Amino acid sequence: MLSLLSLRRRIEAGTLTPAGAIALAREAVAAHEPDIAALVSLDPAPVVPTQGPLAGIAVGVKDVIDTADLPTQLGASIYAGWRPKADAAAVARLRRLGAVALAKTTTTAFAFLDPTETRNPRAPGRTPGGSSAGSAAAVAAGMFPLALGTQTGGSVIRPAAYCGVVGVKPSFRLIPTTGVKCFSWTLDTLGLFTASVPDAAHALALMTGRPEIDLSESAPGTPRFGLLIPDFCEAAEAQPLEALRRAVLALEAAGATVRDAALPRAVTAAFAQHGTIQDFEAAQALAWEFDHHREALPPLLRAHLDAAQDIDAAAYDAARRVTHAARRALKTTFREGAFDVILTLSAPGQAPQGFASTGDSRFNRLWTLMGVPCVTIPMPGDEAPLGVQVIAPFSEDGRALAAAHFVERAVSRALA
Repeated sequence: MLSLLSLRRRIEAGTLTPAGAIALAREAVAAHEPDIAALVSLDPAPVVPTQGPLAGIAVGVKDVIDTADLPTQLGASIYAGWRPKADAAAVARLRRLGAVALAKTTTTAFAFLDPTETRNPRAPGRTPGGSSAGSAAAVAAGMFPLALGTQTGGSVIRPAAYCGVVGVKPSFRLIPTTGVKCFSWTLDTLGLFTASVPDAAHALALMTGRPEIDLSESAPGTPRFGLLIPDFCEAAEAQPLEALRRAVLALEAAGATVRDAALPRAVTAAFAQHGTIQDFEAAQALAWEFDHHREALPPLLRAHLDAAQDIDAAAYDAARRVTHAARRALKTTFREGAFDVILTLSAPGQAPQGFASTGDSRFNRLWTLMGVPCVTIPMPGDEAPLGVQVIAPFSEDGRALAAAHFVERAVSRALA
């Protein structure tokens, strides 16, 4: 994989130019894209800035995120060839930092569930996940050191785990969603895919104007982990549970404390409210497409929007009240608990065989609803990649990334 920090070190050392770094990405695209099909469009002659902290960094942009110089087609036939007049706020920020938005990556239609043609470079014959299929696959294939995705249920964390890369879903609204096609204004969150946790931490700090996160081994304190096996939904398969067990052993060998964690009923009760909130809002966010182009919508989305028309405002408001109570309870759980972060599963199993499904987001939806930062760290699997997920309190994105890097280092040492 291409490492953002490694490329930048070479550029700063004068052994690689920004244009040379972009050329490396273009060469990787030429080598891997015919097999992976992760891209919708590619800038044939990008302007490459020579200055800026992300100069030389090629970025893949999920195709629900507006770009002024490449089409934004939302994975949908009714938007074929559509050209926005401006970049989304996140893309504009990346350009200011010197990055090059080199390509648009595939997305399920309107970031829902109907699969794309993208293939998983780390698990042939298995789905790359969704909805951010192209972004996860492109980073896994070494095409880009950074890619943007969105998560409304599990669309960053799940495909990152399936493809064996680092995925970050930041705290709600930490990265602006201005210029991103809305599916649910309460849930939509813009996130990142990278080769490593330090790559993601560096990119996130720059994109949000925050101080650099100290990920050095000399950073004060060792994170305390609360181990959570979700009991508020259907259980996981054997492989991810084994991966989580191996991560715990690696953490304990590295000197971390890992204690069992439990969520209060006020938090777990919110799990069932995610669908009500998402679907009530999707029915409004996609009202024009539904009213004027219903038959052109892909089948899973069309059927879902059909059903969403029957959700009334009373149910939606009740779901929001449960959610607000859950967020307060989760904040208290972190404040009073004997752990700094939660360690849990990224997905209920390895990437499913075939391409009829993008997988199951049941281990992601609650955290998206809570608006808290989540990071998935790759774990090796016998047949396909796996991931473990670190979750921190709202706005404590630095804590989540520091703990995730601790996991990353501990697992790497255990495998050495």
